[in-house]
Amino acid sequence: MRRPVLAFVHGWGQAAQTWHAQADYFAAHHEVRVLSLPGHGGAADLPVEAWDDFLLAELQDTPVVLVGWSLGGMLALRLASRNPQRLSGLVLVSTTPCFRQRPGWEYACADEMFERFQASLEADAPRLLDRFFALMLQGDGLNRKQYLDVVRHAVDRHRPASPKGLRGGLQLLDQLDLRAEIFDIHVPALVVHGAADAVTPLGAAQFLAERMPAATLRIMQSGHAPHLTRPQEFNQLVEEWCLNNISTHAR
Repeated sequence: MRRPVLAFVHGWGQAAQTWHAQADYFAAHHEVRVLSLPGHGGAADLPVEAWDDFLLAELQDTPVVLVGWSLGGMLALRLASRNPQRLSGLVLVSTTPCFRQRPGWEYACADEMFERFQASLEADAPRLLDRFFALMLQGDGLNRKQYLDVVRHAVDRHRPASPKGLRGGLQLLDQLDLRAEIFDIHVPALVVHGAADAVTPLGAAQFLAERMPAATLRIMQSGHAPHLTRPQEFNQLVEEWCLNNISTHAR
């Protein structure tokens, strides 16, 4: 049996480099595509209305297991809802169907915090990104040396996200609400979330797993970036799930 094609999409303010441990691990047995969102990691800026078409073009024609982290997971959810024929599976890492608080939706970023993000982005984007990265790894119990090692390998300092890319990503985090769409996503899905995630509450992952017809939830002892802080455990989890849930016989 052939192994499925894996495509990886990063989160807000990051780049393809965040998947370095996954690209190295999975390349031995899978075709791997590691994507950078528009305005991130050297990719050209595009209006947010064109981000879905950009991702579809990058995925090419072969159905893939789409691995999305945070904002990348939200975009993966939207693609699965609107273009299910392009996917053979979903892996949603630290993902929420709705990032901002709404009436009746508590597993989200509070208005005050989001507004601080918006103000800080305009005032000092590099400092905001540094603080956000620290927030993502909060809860992992890393010492300073371990933290700096993660940063060194995961952050693309040579090709930082553009102002337009950062604003576009933040606009999507502000506007996307996919709660009504997830009931109709029938592709096999693995929902991976950190028990100590300080960015996206665990309740968001539980909400997804309970309402997506073919979803499995796995909780890791990590913060918002389990693929960075516990790469071996994360990679083995994804590999085992793919072997047990994704068929490529007819692909």
